[in-house]
Amino acid sequence: MSEQPRPSPSSTGQVISIPCRDGVVLGGHLWQAETKWPAGSVIINPATGVLARYYHRYAQFLAGHGFDVLTYDYRGIGQSRPQQLRGSGYRWRDWGERDFDAALQWMTSHRRSDPLMVVGHSVGGFLPGLAEHAPMIDRILTVGAQYAWWGDYMPRRRAALFFKWHVAMPAITAFCGYFPGRRLGWLEDLPKGVANEWSFRGRRFERSHPKGEQTDALRRMAAVIAPVLAVAVSDDELGTLPAIRRTLNYYTGARRLSVLLRPADFGRGTIGHFGLFHDSYKDSFWTDTLSWLGEGRNPWPSALIGAEAG
Repeated sequence: MSEQPRPSPSSTGQVISIPCRDGVVLGGHLWQAETKWPAGSVIINPATGVLARYYHRYAQFLAGHGFDVLTYDYRGIGQSRPQQLRGSGYRWRDWGERDFDAALQWMTSHRRSDPLMVVGHSVGGFLPGLAEHAPMIDRILTVGAQYAWWGDYMPRRRAALFFKWHVAMPAITAFCGYFPGRRLGWLEDLPKGVANEWSFRGRRFERSHPKGEQTDALRRMAAVIAPVLAVAVSDDELGTLPAIRRTLNYYTGARRLSVLLRPADFGRGTIGHFGLFHDSYKDSFWTDTLSWLGEGRNPWPSALIGAEAG
């Protein structure tokens, strides 16, 4: 949710369509393991304004290690973008309540084996808690998972990020009728409702819902029982430790582990918000994630900073 990540080239995934309950159809890919008995099924939830293509190489990697993997674009993005984005009416909350919920049901009906897992990047790690069918999930891995409350941004970058995402973005969105992020080099284009929900959301996410729906939103978050391993990166200006903890605090029904990884752990100078999904981490971070996805074992015990029971 900062600088635009460079998409990976699309390759061998099977093109699929995912129908949502309100009639919206999402575009995605299914990456199947070349085995009769996969190690499990994985859904990858992208960050805000990031094409699913960015995660295709990671999906290929997981498929090569025995997992069936689903990648998809949220409504308004990439393969799920309508012909006319202006006036579409799509909201950020729809990505969890409708899009992820539809992806979850699709993968449940097409999976060849258990467990069913989610890898969520940025807001993609928060969206599972908005889905009615989230209790179907067996395990969750999140990376920089948060919902962009400005007060959690990295202190030395907070003023600049506040101006960019909470002053400039809503002003540009109001003028254009949608957020032209691609033209600006600030992520992909976003529907007006998505951009505004990001810009104007406060420290409590449920307060962006109508009052009569806030209790139900909190109920869905608490209904997630899948263990969560939350990864924070020390130089992530958006997914800071306060932001990660704010997200985890909503998953009250789940066992929650959190780890803090540093660029030096990987021999790097920087990682940031997007780096861990770059294929240069194939032999390090990507390989490490197999322990959690395949066995439910934290691969970074020395980096553990929090452990809470559900």
